[in-house]
Amino acid sequence: MERRSAIKGIGGLLVAPALILGKSPAAKQRVLRIAHLTDIHLKNQFNAPARFVKCLHHVQQQTPKVDMILNGGDVVFDMNKENIRTINDQWQLVNSILKAECSLPVSYCLGNHDIWWNEDDKGLVLYGKKYAMDQLKLAKPYYSTIKNGWKFIILDSVHLDIDNTWYIGKLGDEQFAWLENELKQTDAAMPVLVMSHIPILTATLMIEDNIVNKWQMLGGDMHTDTSKIIQLFYRHPNVKLCLSGHIHLRDKVVYNNVTYLCNGAVSGAWWEGNKRETAPGYGLIDLYADGSFDESYVNY
Repeated sequence: MERRSAIKGIGGLLVAPALILGKSPAAKQRVLRIAHLTDIHLKNQFNAPARFVKCLHHVQQQTPKVDMILNGGDVVFDMNKENIRTINDQWQLVNSILKAECSLPVSYCLGNHDIWWNEDDKGLVLYGKKYAMDQLKLAKPYYSTIKNGWKFIILDSVHLDIDNTWYIGKLGDEQFAWLENELKQTDAAMPVLVMSHIPILTATLMIEDNIVNKWQMLGGDMHTDTSKIIQLFYRHPNVKLCLSGHIHLRDKVVYNNVTYLCNGAVSGAWWEGNKRETAPGYGLIDLYADGSFDESYVNY
């Protein structure tokens, strides 16, 4: 006799056997809930400390609970062209608030405002990325870790341009080779989340005023090695999600089955309201065992 996939029930309705037995289809298994906080730009002005505390409390009051924070860089307001006293004050403020108000583990990447580029201080041991890396307890500016079946790859996307006077978004040869090997060594069944400060791919650069017949995209606004990175990801379909900040705008681009999220800014327009149409906020992301995810942008 032919096996039927459904049973005829009352009134001629077709009822699935699982429902007759009181069972429901298997739900996706959530393995992690992550808050992506980027572009905090903390300093002791604009009521920024109190607003940052409000954001941290908002994150920790989520239901279901958040398991960890990914901090996307620009932790302090600015280290560029600043003196050591101002820099010390900014980082002391960051550390004191996190110690008092945050119980969640935090993983960091470096933003352009976290790097000390003062031409007069190049001889100091803390010049460049060293100071921020020490504050964040980073042995290297890029690294990877595995949590609950997902691999997290944290990139260093901020580098000096060829004239050593301004920054540009890229990985560089050494870091790209590391990323290539990291993906090669990762089990193809393990989903991968990538975080950078500068977006690898974003549509926000097209939202400019007074465009006449062309757009101008600066190398400091989006990765200049985008094509190379995207081709690498195409060879590794387990790369599922890329998080970034930097632009202070929220957008979502899906290309070659990879989702690129630019998750606004905790500080909005540097603590002075919305940046265009994007209000201050953070990304909330649920990661599942099958490599899928749910995401939203949360205003606090």
